[in-house]
This record gives sequence, C-alpha cells and structure tokens, in this order.
Amino acid sequence: MTNKDSLIEKIVSIEWVMFQNVNNIEGETASCQKDKKTFEIMRIVQFISWQEDTLESYLNDLEDAQKTERNLLTEKYARMMESNSPSEYAQIKHLLPPLDPEVPPLIEKIIEISRNWEEEVIKEYPFVTRRGRPVDSSDDNELVTSIITYLRGELATYSKKTLSLYYDNLLALKSRNINGAKLILEETVKKYGYETLEKANEVLAKL
Repeated sequence: MTNKDSLIEKIVSIEWVMFQNVNNIEGETASCQKDKKTFEIMRIVQFISWQEDTLESYLNDLEDAQKTERNLLTEKYARMMESNSPSEYAQIKHLLPPLDPEVPPLIEKIIEISRNWEEEVIKEYPFVTRRGRPVDSSDDNELVTSIITYLRGELATYSKKTLSLYYDNLLALKSRNINGAKLILEETVKKYGYETLEKANEVLAKL
C-alpha cells in the first residue's frame, strides 16, 4: 500500500464513522448509512486525483474535528440544505460554524472549474451520467441534490488550508488539460466492473 492509499484509507475510515452519526432534522438515519461498500467506493474515487499534501491536510481536518466532537459530514449535509431544503436550513443554520471570509470566494472558484468539467463529461458520456445527480443547484429539491450543491456543502467543511491546496490541485489538472470529473467517473465505473468509460457508456446506452 502506498502512502497515498494509506491516507485515503484513514480518511474514508473516519468519514464512515461520522456518516454513521448523521441524523436528519427529525433525528433519523437514512438507508444509505448501512451501505458501507457504496460509501467507500464513492469516497475513495473522490480522492484519486488529490495530492498527498492535500490528503494530509484534510485528514488533519477530520482528526481535529474528532477532538472537538464536530461531525464534518453532519455539517456538510446541513449546509446542502440551504439549497435543497431552505425552510429546514433556516432552523439549523445558527448551529453551523461561521466561515472565514476568504473561504466563500475560494469555494466559488472551485465550483466554476468543477461545473465546466461536469458539463464536458455529460456531453461525452451521456448514458453514464444520466444515472447520476443533476449538475446545477437550480434542479435541487427535497429528494434531489445537485452535484454543485453537494460540492459546495462539502467544500465548506474543509479548513482554509485544505481548500487552498485542493484548489491548487484543480489548477494543476486544468493546466495539463485533465478533466477532474472524468477521472472520478472513470474510477467509479472501473469499481463496478467496466474496463473504460467508453465501454460503460456503450453498455448503458442499450439499457
């Protein structure tokens, strides 16, 4: 196991524990919280393109959160509610830690790059991506959360250091004409037995 693999394993292990302790506004859990295999796949692929210093910084965020009994996944889903459940969000937003003033603009820079990547992937692999989330927050509702809303909620749980490193990761990929969303999707379909994205798109087009 490489050092990067070890970092990802530690991150996902902590995230899984936090995920188990996420409750909705009524104090209930969801069925997906029992599906560890899917959770691990979905989270591992997110970190494939991260540099080790970014992974180390995020692992530190998680460990620091544990020490102060913060649940970063609870905070992530709570922040997502600003778009997909605004009335419920109004009831709990005062419980969330305030963001550093430099964080929201940085998040939006990341969102801009990510949105462009997602739109490119949808055009290239329509039959794979049609099974996933919609891209934009305008499509959010109480049952559906878009890629952008999910990402914005997650980014808001990162420390400013992790967020800056993550942004640098994205800029490095962009400078090499590498689509980060495509990397994630490619790793995802491989986890489900497809050799390539092209093959997955071809098979799913027939279903």
